[in-house]
Amino acid sequence: VHLVESGGGLVQPGGSLRLSCSVSGNIFSILDMGWYRQAPGKARTLVASITIRDSSAHYEDSVKGRFTISRGDARTTVSLQMNNLTSGDTAEYFCTSRLRPSELSDLTTYWGQGTQVTVSS
Repeated sequence: VHLVESGGGLVQPGGSLRLSCSVSGNIFSILDMGWYRQAPGKARTLVASITIRDSSAHYEDSVKGRFTISRGDARTTVSLQMNNLTSGDTAEYFCTSRLRPSELSDLTTYWGQGTQVTVSS
């Protein structure tokens, strides 16, 4: 199973970025996909997640109203639209997915390699 992220970069305060992530490999079923972030010296925290079956979304309080998570029609991709970015959003962003690789597998969490988001003037 592989998760590949794209879309990070440098943006000015107040700007926008869109992160995308796709999951591939041996997959029986996917429960949800999401994004975590980790700033230097800080713990990795959940930013947003979405269930694949019904697109139920969850957001960390600081990003509510600014970030929107969505899944693709193929149900193997997820995007995070980030608007009105601030310096506090600067971090490495990691895509994650909880899935079962096979019918007999336990639910397992997989991670992408991370993509850097830097908000600076």
